[in-house]
Amino acid sequence: MTISRRTKRNLTKKRKILYIVLVLSIILLSGVGVFATSLVLEARQAASKMYVPLEGDKEGSTNIDNIKDVDSAFTILLAGIERKEEEKNGRSDMLLLATVNPHTQKISIVNIPRDTMVDIEEIGRKDKINHAYAHGGMNYTINTLENLLEIPIDYYVSTDFQGFEDIVDTVGGVNVDVPFTVDIQLADTLKWKTYTKGPMLLQGNEALAYVRMRKRDTEGDRGRNTRQKQVIQDIINKATSLSNIPKIDNMIKDVGENVQTNIPSSKYLELMKMYQKMKANPIEQLQLIGEDKQMYNELEKKKIWYFFPNEDSLKELKESLKLNLEKVNK
Repeated sequence: MTISRRTKRNLTKKRKILYIVLVLSIILLSGVGVFATSLVLEARQAASKMYVPLEGDKEGSTNIDNIKDVDSAFTILLAGIERKEEEKNGRSDMLLLATVNPHTQKISIVNIPRDTMVDIEEIGRKDKINHAYAHGGMNYTINTLENLLEIPIDYYVSTDFQGFEDIVDTVGGVNVDVPFTVDIQLADTLKWKTYTKGPMLLQGNEALAYVRMRKRDTEGDRGRNTRQKQVIQDIINKATSLSNIPKIDNMIKDVGENVQTNIPSSKYLELMKMYQKMKANPIEQLQLIGEDKQMYNELEKKKIWYFFPNEDSLKELKESLKLNLEKVNK
């Protein structure tokens, strides 16, 4: 069968069009590939900045590899750091300790008041727990808490205020149930915002003011603890959502400048999957009961308020935390 000249011209034209389309597709895909590779590299650099091991981690004494084992319970400390220009390290404004038991699918969480009077072994005297961070960063803080609660603290995640705002904004804001209508001043703009009783979506700076406010809450620290748990739980729910797995590199890149942790980035996906199996269960809220007292501080030459834990309450808290960690072995 003879092919006409017109048919040949049409075939040649189609081949040219197909060739152009293929070339453009290759160029486009290459560009996307380069862009994706760039994002991954940026995320890895951010994750590298975030990874700050503890002194014990450098000696190979952590249980990080045990996260793969669903029967391995572990502890994690979430710390919010307030940094001031005159201070080298800053101070821990918020300390939330969680025990996570993947086998029983239970998470228990307790807020350690920042004014808690503790024995800081490294400086040889008693002081507020938030001063442990000022003297020796996360190493002093974790060592002090381990001595106080008599349990090991395997992992930590710390962030300053800017990092906290970045995290909230990265996950698209947090949903909270405001317990009462209140006006709170925003730190960055110094403007007052009205938080109306009921469901609200808060952006980064709004969420920060919400979790820090204490004096306007009639329940004091207990009320602030409840609000902190609300925000932290919604952040974790959104950050570990399966729909956000493709965004994990971007999320790491966004918060990398202001977050530190001793959890390697290779474990993030495993932790996300683990939490997905547990998120439907309510988080157990534990509490450290005590009394606020004013005492004269010899170093600062003035009276300062401290929080003194009730001995029975501290004993009960230690037993509860240990129970959640030890159940897996029974």
